[in-house]
Amino acid sequence: QVQLVESGGGLVQAGGSLRLSCAASGRSLSSYAMGWFRQAPGKEREFVSSINWNSGSTHYADSVKGRFTISRDNAKNTVYLQMNSLKPEDTALYYCAASRRGDSVASVAVRVQSYDVWGQGTQVTVSS
Repeated sequence: QVQLVESGGGLVQAGGSLRLSCAASGRSLSSYAMGWFRQAPGKEREFVSSINWNSGSTHYADSVKGRFTISRDNAKNTVYLQMNSLKPEDTALYYCAASRRGDSVASVAVRVQSYDVWGQGTQVTVSS
């Protein structure tokens, strides 16, 4: 069973950058599609970005498009989320997730139910 651990969160001023990492253990992630989601207090968990098994396809929420970049290194069993030009509304607990579907269209990739394994989350706080 794959296990996911997120890191890289923290407190940053608006306009700053953070790089989140999601390290997997237990088995290789190379056949999994990977996603990042976030959840702010009192709100539902929402899709941020996803990447298919071979990095050939990525999807982004409109709210982060052009600011965030998802990538993966299958040799290191790690997925990344580079977040630039951060805004206070990006403040949330960020989760990494893995889907046994190695690839999917955007309408599937954005769904929480499409993912089989979740990490515990890393907090991102953006001050104004």
